[in-house]
Amino acid sequence: MGKRVALVLAGCGVFDGSEIHEASAALVHLSRSGAEVKIFAPNIEQRDVVNHLKGSPAEEKRNVLVESARLARGNIQDLAELNASEFDAVIFPGGFGVAKNLCSWAVDGKNCTVNEHVNSTLQAFHSAKKPIGLCCISPVLAAKVFPGCEVTVGQDKNVDGRKEKPKSLEIPEEHLTWRCWKRLQLQLASLKLLKISYGCTWYHLPNLGKDC
Repeated sequence: MGKRVALVLAGCGVFDGSEIHEASAALVHLSRSGAEVKIFAPNIEQRDVVNHLKGSPAEEKRNVLVESARLARGNIQDLAELNASEFDAVIFPGGFGVAKNLCSWAVDGKNCTVNEHVNSTLQAFHSAKKPIGLCCISPVLAAKVFPGCEVTVGQDKNVDGRKEKPKSLEIPEEHLTWRCWKRLQLQLASLKLLKISYGCTWYHLPNLGKDC
């Protein structure tokens, strides 16, 4: 039986929801690895709606769960129903929806608040010492929920032949006080799910084993 993985979405679309490429890539790799994936999203209103053709705000309201269902082909559950005991790991793809809908980092920076169900999900996997996968901007969730944890959001220079950090990952200096930028050498040897790729942080908890 494959590993059981929960994937948490923040809407559909890079500017106001989950980044579609990241969510799709995670699902593809998990499928190839034989993982059993269930998709979740909070049943809340989006902070805003962006016209992705024009890149400008749209005067309408959308629901995060309903929009996320587009990516999940309708096979999705309310995040409030996620039970960490039923899964081996949880993954949060990136996208501005993470910073707008799953937390308020986009407007409040280091003083942001985290959605209650996102917070409880992270706390539950943390307490159970299960891996938490965080793509792109998603590490800000762990940085806020677990003060003092070490996370990364891209690289400052070329590492192992990979591309330099994209401009979109540059974070204002005043926000660095609540994050540690030390690069983590992480592996998922116990789960054998994914190889670490640029732009994705696997946040491991202390004392999970020799690979942590």
